[in-house]
Amino acid sequence: MKRLVDAGRDILQWADELAVFSEPVFAEKGQLTVTYLTDAHIQCAKYLSELMAEAGFDEVTRDALGNVIGVYHGDGRLAKRLMTGSHYDTVRNGGKYDGRLGIFIPIAVVRELSRAKKRLPYPIELVCFAEEEGQRYRATFLASGALVGRFDPTWLEQRDSDNVSMSEAMQRAGLPGRLEAITTLQRSGADYLGFVEVHIEQGPVLADANLPLGVVTSINAGMRGICTINGTAAHAGTTPMTMRQDALLAAAEISLMAEARALKDLGSVATVGQMQVPSGSINVIPGRCIFSIDMRAPSDSQRDALVTDVLTQATAIAARRGVTFECRESMRASAAPSNPIWQGYWERAVEKIGQPVFRLNSGAGHDAMMLHHIMPQAMLFVRGGNRGISHNPLEIISSEDAGLCAEAFIAMLEEVASAHAKA
Repeated sequence: MKRLVDAGRDILQWADELAVFSEPVFAEKGQLTVTYLTDAHIQCAKYLSELMAEAGFDEVTRDALGNVIGVYHGDGRLAKRLMTGSHYDTVRNGGKYDGRLGIFIPIAVVRELSRAKKRLPYPIELVCFAEEEGQRYRATFLASGALVGRFDPTWLEQRDSDNVSMSEAMQRAGLPGRLEAITTLQRSGADYLGFVEVHIEQGPVLADANLPLGVVTSINAGMRGICTINGTAAHAGTTPMTMRQDALLAAAEISLMAEARALKDLGSVATVGQMQVPSGSINVIPGRCIFSIDMRAPSDSQRDALVTDVLTQATAIAARRGVTFECRESMRASAAPSNPIWQGYWERAVEKIGQPVFRLNSGAGHDAMMLHHIMPQAMLFVRGGNRGISHNPLEIISSEDAGLCAEAFIAMLEEVASAHAKA
């Protein structure tokens, strides 16, 4: 197996170059933030399009959602495509490799194939998903969801913090901004062999095991919601502690309750990542509090039990405190077990490049969760430095690990080709 050391170094360089594009308020602080269809997002799409063309993709296009799509033709023996890819948007003040590594690895691999003038029996379709994080609009997996027929038409009317609707943002970015154009993006699973995704682990498991690569067995189920508590705003100095209807303290108690409930299950997690007191003041008891909640578990049933318990207890806490509680669900994703055959392709590929096969599940959500609905999928994780920290500027990988991942990707392509030659 050819060592792809140079490819590993190039992947890190590409990540640095793409990270130059960041939204102004964050760029001034040296932070990376790229949310859906901002100027920085559009610049990223242009960079990726040019990089893919240089690497040897035969077709590079941008679709009605802003996904950048590259196709490397096969030799004509198989019409069905292998789809791969990940997202290029980021969380606020995020890292350089989350999502983007799953774009750069296939680009490096296609460059190797193109330089060697090698064609596989099947075409490779790389999709650089325009949105996965749900940061500017509450529409997580917007881009990959559209490919499987799960685009919610109401998303088009959502407005961001500047009161710009999603459809307006699309039109400003040169996209149609119409549902009719978006629905045409839906893929048929019958046209594809499967979907594979490479991703930085976003956790400490591989780092603790001192292993560069891990084969994903399943992606955890998840639910996200926006919770609102309404109490009574009152004077902080004149209202006795026993007579308050404090919305923020109710939210705080609910947050601690969610933590305690998640700790009761192996593998369950619950996170309150955002909390706001609209029109809050230093000398006013919070009359309203809005907060996010994110709950995940290894299976749908475990996730559902967690969600039910947390919401039931939250309602009880609110009643005891004399406030009201409401949770509006913004996302619910089923667990996505890896297809056994495709997981096997990754496992044999990892073995082929001389690495031990290490299996782990994914606590984070990925675009593969959406493609899972219409075609077989499997993922490969790459070790993160700094004990796997992610969604953070400290997110990092090594060029050696990136090179190994590119080698494993080529070996996986060969496994798929061999399997279908025998079919």
